[in-house]
Amino acid sequence: MKNTFKTVSLLFMLALFFNCTKEYEVPDDLVLRDFVWKGLNAYYLHQDQIEDLSDRRFNSDQEINTYLNTFETESDLFANLLLAGDTKSNILEDYNIIFDEAPINQVNGFEFGAILEPGSTENIVAFVYYVLPNSDAELKNLTRGEFFNTVNGTQLTVTNYENLLLNNTSDYTLGMVNFDGITVTPNGKSVTLKKESYDVLPIFLEKVIPVATDNVGYLMYNNNFSGDYITDLNNAFLNIKNQSVNKLIIDFRYNIGSGGFAKNITQIASMINGDFIDEIAIKEEWNTKAQSWFLANQPDSIVTKFPTRLNISTEINSVQLTDVYFILNGNNFSGSSAIELLMNSLKPYINVHIIGNQTIGNNTGSITLYNSEDYNFANRNMSHTVALQPIVLTFLNNSDETYANGFSPNIDLCANEDILNLGVLGERSDPLLDRVLNYISSGNIGNSTCDQDNFEYVCNTVAAQREIDNGVFINQHLPNTN
Repeated sequence: MKNTFKTVSLLFMLALFFNCTKEYEVPDDLVLRDFVWKGLNAYYLHQDQIEDLSDRRFNSDQEINTYLNTFETESDLFANLLLAGDTKSNILEDYNIIFDEAPINQVNGFEFGAILEPGSTENIVAFVYYVLPNSDAELKNLTRGEFFNTVNGTQLTVTNYENLLLNNTSDYTLGMVNFDGITVTPNGKSVTLKKESYDVLPIFLEKVIPVATDNVGYLMYNNNFSGDYITDLNNAFLNIKNQSVNKLIIDFRYNIGSGGFAKNITQIASMINGDFIDEIAIKEEWNTKAQSWFLANQPDSIVTKFPTRLNISTEINSVQLTDVYFILNGNNFSGSSAIELLMNSLKPYINVHIIGNQTIGNNTGSITLYNSEDYNFANRNMSHTVALQPIVLTFLNNSDETYANGFSPNIDLCANEDILNLGVLGERSDPLLDRVLNYISSGNIGNSTCDQDNFEYVCNTVAAQREIDNGVFINQHLPNTN
């Protein structure tokens, strides 16, 4: 009798054990929606403000399933779970686009803007912002500040300029004109340009400008903040270092990049000043429950220090600068999340001068979540290609400062450059650069006289190329939360 009782008791305990430890199987038709809910519940920055993401919202898997079934697609669910106004978080239906190589550029070799011709509601006058080095446009002697108003003999208008200039895949001829702000006068010059493959130069312009007792380094950087150009930037900083530069201007006015990775930003920060090795450049603040876990289990993983190397074989070329000057571009460019993170990481240590308008205040970071137990790529569910890119954290610097409201400039700029006086990039004939150099030498911020001509701007090809700024991304080892 005792043996029978022991056997029954043992079977009961085994049954109870297996029932308690049996892994819940997500129904096949809910795999994607389950992934979306769990990923956002674990790591979405605003998780504690979304009622349907609360840990107490559902009492059982069945309740969650009932809720998930009220959404037709994973994208519908994702959108419903975001805080109102969140335009940074994203869901990818095919994560392979992350790894796709950028297409080879087919360009005519210049960037331009356009305004309505004074006195007209239809005709436009276009002007050259800059010419790409070693391009067909440079070969044909097209220069910054020149004007044109026809393509292949056809007057440019607000309704045809896109087809004639932007969507045109063949050669075309620009009809050049003189423009004094009022009158458009053909000058007899024409420039025939061809579309060609073009490898964008990592650094658009690099030079050293003597100003009184200072050696001022000048970099115009137009590219993104991915790892593609970090080595080139590092080489540029070596050139600057070798010329005893003590102040630096980084000109971002035509920059088309956006986020990039936080690691790359700290590498650039170390190039600007390498005196703060092992000091904290970036702190991360996650949602309440994720932050608590990181602080308890891996606190070092939510701070990034100024690095000394790009990789195991490449040292960072650091310049011991005390002042850095970032040029933005009025209303055309008020900075990106990457540029703001760079500014913020340096502010506790050196003098950061901003030339432009109030920056946008994109102080959040994102991560790519794949459908696996620890949300990493290696162990992902191979039955689909959906990935999540939610905002998951706020960036702070070593002084616990963040920048949700953006940064105020030291020098205010007009909404647009003076198209009648653009000057030569990298020379003091460029009014914007000249103003910054005067500020460096005298502390005088100068004056902005804006919109004297009251032009109506129609097009800016640089602005059109700027990526949607979803914030800076991080790499992070995440715990298994499933």
